[in-house]
Amino acid sequence: MIQFDEKNSIFKIDTAGSSYVMGLADNEYLGHVYYGEKLSDTRLSYLLGMDVNPFTPKQKIGEKVSFMDCFPLEYPTQGLGDFRESCLAVRRSNGQEQAELIYKGYKIYKGKPTLAGLPATWGEDSETLEIILTDAVAGLKVTLFYSVFEGMDALAKSVTIENIGEETVYLTKVLSSSLDIRPGSYELLSLHGSWARERHMNRREIGYGSMGIETCRGISGHQENPFLAVVSEGTTQSYGEVYAMNFVYSSNFTAKVQKNQFDHIRAVMGIHPEHFTWKLSPGEVFTAPEVVLVYSGEGLGKMTRTYHEVYRNHLIRSEWKDKMRPVLINNWEATYFNFNTEKLLDIARTAKEHGIEMLVMDDGWFGYRESDNSSLGDWIVNEEKLQGGLKYLVDEVHRIGLKFGIWFEPEMISPDSDLYRAHPDWALHCEGRVPGQARNQLVLDLTRPEVADYIYDSIATILRSADIEYVKWDMNRPLSDIGSSYLPSDQQGEIMHRQMLAVYHMQERMLKEFPKLLLENCSGGGARFDPGMLYFSPQFWCSDDTDAIERLIIQEGTQLVYPLSTIGAHVSDCPNHTTGRVTPFSTRGDVALSGTFGYELDITKISESDRKEIPGQIEKFKKYNPLIVSGDYYRIASYQDNHDYDCYQIVSKDKKKSIVTFVQVHAKPNAKKRYIRLCGLQPDLYYQIGEEIYMGDTLMKAGLPIPVVFGDYKSMIFELNQLNK
Repeated sequence: MIQFDEKNSIFKIDTAGSSYVMGLADNEYLGHVYYGEKLSDTRLSYLLGMDVNPFTPKQKIGEKVSFMDCFPLEYPTQGLGDFRESCLAVRRSNGQEQAELIYKGYKIYKGKPTLAGLPATWGEDSETLEIILTDAVAGLKVTLFYSVFEGMDALAKSVTIENIGEETVYLTKVLSSSLDIRPGSYELLSLHGSWARERHMNRREIGYGSMGIETCRGISGHQENPFLAVVSEGTTQSYGEVYAMNFVYSSNFTAKVQKNQFDHIRAVMGIHPEHFTWKLSPGEVFTAPEVVLVYSGEGLGKMTRTYHEVYRNHLIRSEWKDKMRPVLINNWEATYFNFNTEKLLDIARTAKEHGIEMLVMDDGWFGYRESDNSSLGDWIVNEEKLQGGLKYLVDEVHRIGLKFGIWFEPEMISPDSDLYRAHPDWALHCEGRVPGQARNQLVLDLTRPEVADYIYDSIATILRSADIEYVKWDMNRPLSDIGSSYLPSDQQGEIMHRQMLAVYHMQERMLKEFPKLLLENCSGGGARFDPGMLYFSPQFWCSDDTDAIERLIIQEGTQLVYPLSTIGAHVSDCPNHTTGRVTPFSTRGDVALSGTFGYELDITKISESDRKEIPGQIEKFKKYNPLIVSGDYYRIASYQDNHDYDCYQIVSKDKKKSIVTFVQVHAKPNAKKRYIRLCGLQPDLYYQIGEEIYMGDTLMKAGLPIPVVFGDYKSMIFELNQLNK
């Protein structure tokens, strides 16, 4: 519910359990009043903090800067005296940078507008507030959008900037959200990492000054995920306050928190201002990406379940989002570049015998690509490797009884390629400099329409040529050498954002032409695992590290924000290709179950004992996947924290079914039986686990007994079924 109390000049946005409140000072300046547990009253203007500095600009013009220095502006700008983190910076034709936003009006309506060219949440059961602010001097109209969804404690925020003046201006900073939090002891929670160890949870105390996360790599990145939470000191899964932000965008971002001299905390999030300047001519509109805010007064667990629900129901659009995905086998770790038609068919035949449903052909099928140093951009089938051509291979795989998927890396170009030799200016580069390579490749300049069209047509031609049901869209390097021979000099600062818009447009175009396609995004593993990509694909390759024990930490951090159904997880061979670790085949299967599930190995070469486990793993996946896709996720124990074991639980919405996954990472001498307290059950009803029967409140208060097992890396899955009353 959204309402405006005109008498008290208060906007109040209510979700199922929270309230987001804004108010007006002097009927001109929009301030942030409150975000937290749901409130029933709207007489809240006193929370604007005018007791700290009661002199508004109309009351005492001589203290305007002092007012700005402490007033909790809802959308802060540069140059007026608010010296905290800002959201908007504008450079006018005279070179001066300043913006002053004055309240002009509002609209409240059912539904939610789309964002031009950008991914965003959606939903017919939504309600939206638009607040209009203007700067008469700079000639700007700023519209703040706030949308809520029925039954969910989430708030989607976005911004548009329109030039309503007569002169061209340059936007040098446009962030999407600002949130002022009152004094208290808080910590910053973020997800950091690197290649093969993405999204490790990290907490640190918020002290005076600024701190945060960011990327300027042109991808949301292995290093920092576009998620930030301000949590009260001592917050656990079930206790504490959480103010969380997640950016629905897949390129450069910044997310900062700043504690000022009054102990107030401001958190901001949006496009990183580095490499960003946007030329805004009269009549033009710039649309900033969306931020999804979640407040929880019941710890991290409630925040997690809220994000999962919002993304499952109001972000992912694919017809696959609620469906069981086919169990696939990918040939990358099986063969790398060394394969041909017969090798792939051998894998397909053996895979079919063991219940696998799809073969995915990874890198190396096009151009003259025998390693990663050539042929990107030359999307032509190498028929010396695929004898008989692609359609022959696909048809044969279908005759065996499997679906077929294929790998692309559309955004890249190899210097050793026919495309680059013909069009060297089609790569991002700075004039007079040799562009830097990563993984032996350059980045295509997708700001050029002819480049995006050429690459799309190349990919679509392949997809039209055979019955291909799945695409893995990869992107293996960060962006550098940010220069375009297409854009004029005063628009070079638009390259990074335009590049991302072009990728979004290409994926949208592909999904419209091939609506039944199952699309999985990938970026050197999980370097672009963000809400923006989930708008286009219902799943993302979580990490190139498929080691089951490393995946416990990677998947825990990912599951903190993103639904389990979006996490690409496979069983791979041992010794693991990334870590060299050897783990039981059964443990590898149990860990991969909390994702899309598949195999990343040469099924024709693994041991017979491992191969015999595959049908049982697939049977388990099919049994539990409907619960994994739709159930509520509870984190019980964290291997990252305790260094010994990992445990998580999924509970059906009606609380009738649950599964608990327990992984003993390290065995200990003289070990005793553990009792793990479960969550989310019906306290007054009984649950059967194997031959035993327990009451719900017993399992949640006293715990589930975990038997002592001998050895490291051992896993167990417990199935709970509620008994009839």
